[in-house]
Amino acid sequence: MSTTEVTVTSPTDPQSVTSPLMQAVDSAANQGARAIRSQRQPREWKLVAIRDCPTPSQVQECDTPERAADYWRLHVQTNPYFNPEVEFFVVLMLNTRRRIKGHTIVGMGILDSVLVHPREIFRVAIVASAHAVILMHNHPGGDPSPSMADLRTTRDLIRAGQLLRIEVLDHVIIGQSAPDRSRHYSSLKELGHFYA
Repeated sequence: MSTTEVTVTSPTDPQSVTSPLMQAVDSAANQGARAIRSQRQPREWKLVAIRDCPTPSQVQECDTPERAADYWRLHVQTNPYFNPEVEFFVVLMLNTRRRIKGHTIVGMGILDSVLVHPREIFRVAIVASAHAVILMHNHPGGDPSPSMADLRTTRDLIRAGQLLRIEVLDHVIIGQSAPDRSRHYSSLKELGHFYA
């Protein structure tokens, strides 16, 4: 009668991981640990331009809400991620001469709201050395009249901009484009909701 030798290994013994399934589990655990370690390490950051937004010379200087609305029509509505069925919140960044340096899409919301925070509003403006900003968002329902939430948000962002010394020039709300190209936007500054 022949005898076979049976060895018992403990589960913590590295020699015990022999099946392909156990090797895959061990490999995934090691990769996950590396990913967690790399997220804890500091990183070098920079501002990266996504795409060029060529504008006619009359739009480059953004000193009226109409020019901001024209910029929206040229560049925000043509963005591949733009969805007219939900609210988009965009920040136009301006230099000291009120010329557009660029824009950033801060948030994409739902049908009647979008979540924004001063941190996201001013992050790119700070990195891009913007002197001033114009806040913009759309109302998918078509009516550009400001809501109470729009007024509260604007006042909070004006205060945050004052602390950072980045002037909030206006908050323009875009409605649906009218066929006769009449005003399809409203300016909270023109409506008297800005304070000195």
